[in-house]
This record gives sequence, structure tokens and C-alpha cells, in this order.
Amino acid sequence: RSQPQRGVGPRGRWQGVVAPAVASVAMFGLPFGMGADGFGMGGMGGGRTFEQRYRVYPLSFIDKAHLENGDKIILPPSALERLASLHIDYPMLFEVSNQAAGRSSHCGVLEFSGEEGHAYIPYWMMENLVLSEGELVNLRSVSLPKGTFVKLQPHSKDFLDISNPKAVLETTLRNYSCLTLGDTICVHYNATKFYIDIKELKPAEAVTIIETDCEVDFAPPLDYVPPTAQPAQAPAPAPAPQYKIFKRGRSGRGKGKEGEPAAGASSTPEAPKFSAFQGGAARLDGKAIKARSPSASPGGAAAAAAAARSPPVPVPAAKRQAGDGARARAVP
Repeated sequence: RSQPQRGVGPRGRWQGVVAPAVASVAMFGLPFGMGADGFGMGGMGGGRTFEQRYRVYPLSFIDKAHLENGDKIILPPSALERLASLHIDYPMLFEVSNQAAGRSSHCGVLEFSGEEGHAYIPYWMMENLVLSEGELVNLRSVSLPKGTFVKLQPHSKDFLDISNPKAVLETTLRNYSCLTLGDTICVHYNATKFYIDIKELKPAEAVTIIETDCEVDFAPPLDYVPPTAQPAQAPAPAPAPQYKIFKRGRSGRGKGKEGEPAAGASSTPEAPKFSAFQGGAARLDGKAIKARSPSASPGGAAAAAAAARSPPVPVPAAKRQAGDGARARAVP
């Protein structure tokens, strides 16, 4: 109270507020209201919205390539001071846009240790925004709703061949703070990069996935080829019967004119049947053998016919005389 007042009137009231702000900006060697690249700080007249333009570079430029598997960026310390003065709600989420290409995405911030006027972002995000090293990007603080549903589409069907793709995806999404419709995120697994498109989001086109239960669905991979339905094959026709052709020989017995079997004749020769005792017989005395009935023996008829056809076997005279004498003695 003993100190004199700083001013009288409206100008004196704002003098004690503006002076500290000018001093804080002067610490970085920047004129008040201007960024490192000569662009407006933003947020000074926009309420509690942080907006700034930075020159963008990949994370590998500051030896933080391990952050490529996520959506966290690194900003300069001046951004932290500005965000603290605006009382931005946590978690701090930003909209990153390339106004020249009309592309935008969303991200979170990891730390404020970058060079003044520079922003370091993942390289996959630079590809989505069609940005090259050193180009200008617009950064604006936003508040996003919590996601309830996300639909993903892998570029390659090899991602589905992973032993547990759900666990791999859950581990990867822990490094993400938000998702944007139309973005292509990168999943690193066993030194392999798998690119996945964000095809659908609910309840908005950009959502945060921090501390939320989000349902995940998969669309068929881009290189997936559905199996084509094969037409039903007709049953194979039955093989045509094969006939044996008989050529006409010298004797035309049992055959037709052109060497074909005669009518009623079998095309296949019958197998010979076994018949016992088919030979001829003869008596020792030279007399004819009487024919037996066919029922007397299996080969009786055949033997009788053979005996009738065969000539009598000559008997020696000595044996014939001996036989006659024996019959004479036997007759009383």
C-alpha cells in the first residue's frame, strides 16, 4: 500500500498485466504476439484455444524413433507455457493440419523438449498429411469425445496370420491417444510394419481412446481375394461296352459272313469240361465189348461208342487156343 500506484485510468490498469507477458515472450528472443517463424501465437484472442504454426520434422531427427509406434509429438517449451496460461484441459489433444493439402489428423503430446519453432511428429503422420521435412503445419488444441466403436482394415492379409492379432493391436493402441477417420496407422511387429486404415469411428470422425471401452471390428484386408464358386461338375459318362471282333477263318463254321459270330452262337468260347474215362477199351479174347447204359457209369456211353468205332485188337493164336481149351474144360 505504501508503494505508488502504477497508473491511472484504463491504461494504468492493464500495464501490470501486459508487462509480465511481454517479459515471458522476450525470454525466447521473440517479439510479442509472434512465433518463432514470424506467425501469430494464436489463442491470444481466441479464448482458451491454443493455435500455433511450426516447422515439422520426423522424430528420428532427435533420436526418438521409438516413438514412431504411436501418435505422440514433441513441442518446444514455449508451447507448454502458453498451454498452462490458457488452462487447457488434460489430456492435451491437438489437431494437426496441412492447409495447403487440405489434410488433417489428431495427436497427443509427449513432452516439451524440442527446439523452438519446431514440432517433431511420427513419420506415418507426415505421410498422412502429405508433409515434407521443414514444411509448416498448423497445430490447434481440441477436445474430443471418447470413442465407442472403431473399424479397421489391414493393408495385407499377413496381419491376420499373426498368432494373436488382437493382443498385438491392443498393445499398439496403448501408444495412441486419439484416432482420426481416414488415417493410416502403422503397427510394428517382429521387425515388420503393418499398415491399417481407420474405416469407421463412433460417435465422431475423431475420437479419443484414453480410458475408454471401445469396440473393434475388422474389414477384409485390401489384398484379400474372396474364393470363387466353382460350377458343379457333370457326372462322367459310363464307358461304352467293348465288343470282341472275331475274324473269319478258313472254316466258317459257327460264324457269319464278315467274320462275326453267327446268330445264336456265343461270342466267348466255353471252357472245356472235365470227363473221366474217355479212352477206348478192348477185350483180351478179341470179342466186341457190349455197350452199357449211360447210367451204369459216368463215361459208359462214350466208352461204348469208342469201342464200336475202334477195330478189334488181334490176339495171338497161342493165347486164343489156351482160352478155348480152358472154356472147354470148364463146360461139363
